[in-house]
Amino acid sequence: METVASASWWAAGVLYQIYPRSFQDSNSDGIGDLRGIIDRLGYLSDLGVDAIWLSPIFPSPMADFGYDVADYVGIDPIFGTMDDFDALVLTAHARGLKVILDLVPNHSSDQHPWFIESRSSRDNPKRDWYIWRDPAPDGGPPTNWLSEFGGSGWEYDDATGQYYYHAFLKQQPDLNWRNPQVRDAIYQAMRFWLRKGVDGFRVDVIWHLIKDDQFRDNPPNPDFRPGMPPHAALIPIYSADRPETLDVVAELRSVIEEFDHRLLIGEIYLPIERLVAYYGAELNGAQLPFNFALLSAQWHARDIAALIDRYEQALPSGAWPNWVLGNHDRPRVASRVGPAQARVAAMLLLTLRGTPTMYYGDELGMEQVEIAPEDVQDPFEKNVPGIGVGRDGCRTPMQWDASANAGFSDARPWLPLAPDAAQDSVANLRADAQSILNLYRALLRLRRRLPQLSLGDYQPLAAEGDLLLYRRHYQGQSVLIALNLGPDPISVASDAIGLDGEVLLSTMLDRSGERIGATLDLRGDEGIVVGRAPEEVV
Repeated sequence: METVASASWWAAGVLYQIYPRSFQDSNSDGIGDLRGIIDRLGYLSDLGVDAIWLSPIFPSPMADFGYDVADYVGIDPIFGTMDDFDALVLTAHARGLKVILDLVPNHSSDQHPWFIESRSSRDNPKRDWYIWRDPAPDGGPPTNWLSEFGGSGWEYDDATGQYYYHAFLKQQPDLNWRNPQVRDAIYQAMRFWLRKGVDGFRVDVIWHLIKDDQFRDNPPNPDFRPGMPPHAALIPIYSADRPETLDVVAELRSVIEEFDHRLLIGEIYLPIERLVAYYGAELNGAQLPFNFALLSAQWHARDIAALIDRYEQALPSGAWPNWVLGNHDRPRVASRVGPAQARVAAMLLLTLRGTPTMYYGDELGMEQVEIAPEDVQDPFEKNVPGIGVGRDGCRTPMQWDASANAGFSDARPWLPLAPDAAQDSVANLRADAQSILNLYRALLRLRRRLPQLSLGDYQPLAAEGDLLLYRRHYQGQSVLIALNLGPDPISVASDAIGLDGEVLLSTMLDRSGERIGATLDLRGDEGIVVGRAPEEVV
């Protein structure tokens, strides 16, 4: 019987997120672009990933760096031209790489022609394309809904005497997804890109698409504490994750299904039990509702084992899991868990059951960069300063070599480079046989060679102290993954876990081929894959 895993390129594949502004500048303006990405596709195919996901490249005033879209079927001149995009898809496909675009359907830019029309008068045909409401009896906002970026989610429009809703910046008015015309307009935009050969979409804030039609106030959050982002003061039960959202997700999926072998990913920051609903009742929702649990997990063996078990048990029958270790909104993994554990985290990501998503630069061990106040670009940090919500530090330029600006640009980059950019560059780390970059390359090669890792079942074995043990099984073959999440050495009796075989890969890259004896020995901050060697030894 054909399964999701055996039938779909994305199930066995590895996704790689590119933040286009920060990957490679080809025209010396300090901002990355499409031609720059084309120039670096050789690196990505050599690394061993299967698909690239591009953060938004559509025309935008850049109030939120592309997540405020002014045209859903264009390319912003900052990134290049439509010809550049076509060349990118063609070149990527020739190298065996899929291309996934960021779709931002919850809100547009306030400079989008749709919104300009919508706010022009109360009786404009596009008025209902956005969410307009009369003031409350006291003249204030219609509800207590808050913006994720600070302050009220409602902005008063003097010209028409009503408020419009924005879940994020006031320059990002929310579209009204209860309006069939809005849905159709976005679906037509999706088809435009799919006809161009795009292999799928990652849908931004997909759980926000539908709001309560009675416009009820959100309840207070009893767990809110000072220092948390201001929007966390309320529980957004009426402004996000409404039951009707799943109907919209099914419609998005139906557009995807008009084309062969395409992928729908949903960005969803929800508890696991709510997250899995976005697969759809009949698996007719997102094929991969992003699982961000590792982004905030306590880095302890029992916590991570419990998280994996909870997720695996919550998955609908037939659903395929996925894991994310870093993205453009959260601090770098090497800063969250430390540089030594970043190697163990890499092995965890690439050996768990499900589709992994890598974030550009994590394979170099890039850390969160401290951004001086005068260099802050992120509107979230500008709106809510000083509590650590700034996202600039995980969006700094890719580190290619020891030349000026780490080979990213001939001009001053839009964000400062990491202080150690030249040292922790692709060129330098590639020359170091035991670098984290070469660990990622080895992990990706091993994943391709062993269907146990890319397609196999997951079997938990142990989680005690700093030790996390699990197996991956596929068609009678298995491998064992042993991870030491702490700095002290660990030894485990081999017979206690039925262990047999040799080290196929160590995070230290120095034990391949070593036979396992009476004990399984792990150094501090080490992970290993144990099994029978494939034909080509790593």
